[in-house]
Amino acid sequence: MTTAGTVAGLLGRASSRKRVLPSDARVTAAPYERVTVDGRAYFVKRISPTSDWIMRASGDHVHRPYQVWRAGILDQAPGCIDHTVVAMDLERDHDDAVLTVVMRDVGGFLVPAGDTTVPPLQHANFIGDMAALSAAFWGWEDDIGLTGMAQRLRLFAPDNIAAEFAAAEAPWPVRAAAAGWNALAGRSPLLAELARLVHARPEVITGPLGETPRTFLHGDWKLGNLGAHEDGRTILLDWACPGSGPACWDLCWYLALNRARLPERKEKVIRRFRVALEERGIDTGGWWESQLDLCMIGIMATFGWEKALGADDELAWWQGKVLDAAARRGVGTPSGSG
Repeated sequence: MTTAGTVAGLLGRASSRKRVLPSDARVTAAPYERVTVDGRAYFVKRISPTSDWIMRASGDHVHRPYQVWRAGILDQAPGCIDHTVVAMDLERDHDDAVLTVVMRDVGGFLVPAGDTTVPPLQHANFIGDMAALSAAFWGWEDDIGLTGMAQRLRLFAPDNIAAEFAAAEAPWPVRAAAAGWNALAGRSPLLAELARLVHARPEVITGPLGETPRTFLHGDWKLGNLGAHEDGRTILLDWACPGSGPACWDLCWYLALNRARLPERKEKVIRRFRVALEERGIDTGGWWESQLDLCMIGIMATFGWEKALGADDELAWWQGKVLDAAARRGVGTPSGSG
């Protein structure tokens, strides 16, 4: 980990600085820059609760990426993962705490935007490296105040995102979520009812999940955060929602957000991840089915709105898997309603 003050030192030596708009900048209003220092290209972003709705919605009052950086957790990731971060500084700007993150510019190695299928080998490497990250931190418990599972489950809960509509223009994911929850009630009433239950009582998921193994979660394995070096190492960006939790959460997040670009069926991705964990010394017997079921239910409490805005076959797949999982785990039934 680099020491405090490195950000100022790096930017003070910059020979060029240019404001840029990333391809997914519609997610956040945070400012970005591309800078050149000593002939090397870097990417700089500044985030704060004022500029970043995800910080607000996820209850991040401590700049969790900075806490992870300061604790040295990023540098404990396995060698197959490149987090790209070279420096972070946290500064007070009036009433706002602003985090400046300097990363090596790896734009040329990121997964291209669009709807094309990810190459099978690259996808396989992503799943294998996700398992490697999970295995490296197996049993990891959070003692520094990172993202909790209830906060993940309630990220897009209607009452949680309601405050964002007080702004002149609510962030587009928030507006989409509000429309999607309304649509879900009509397209899949049972999924909508299950999501409402989890939002109101996240402990129906977090309680039994707490009885399964934990690891360190990146929290956002979407293709917009992923890339690959020529030597095969996975580039994993945007550690905005780190924390302790079940390995299957990162897997289910990957399945939910990257569904249109997967080169194989979701069932095969699930099997691939389980095998990859086993190959890295993790015994999945005794807990795998329960954790996967609970994470499937939880992911729909997070992204059911997105499925309601999409294709019939995608919604049908999740509805079938989630309702079956809920029946097996007694979630949303008289036996699981408490």
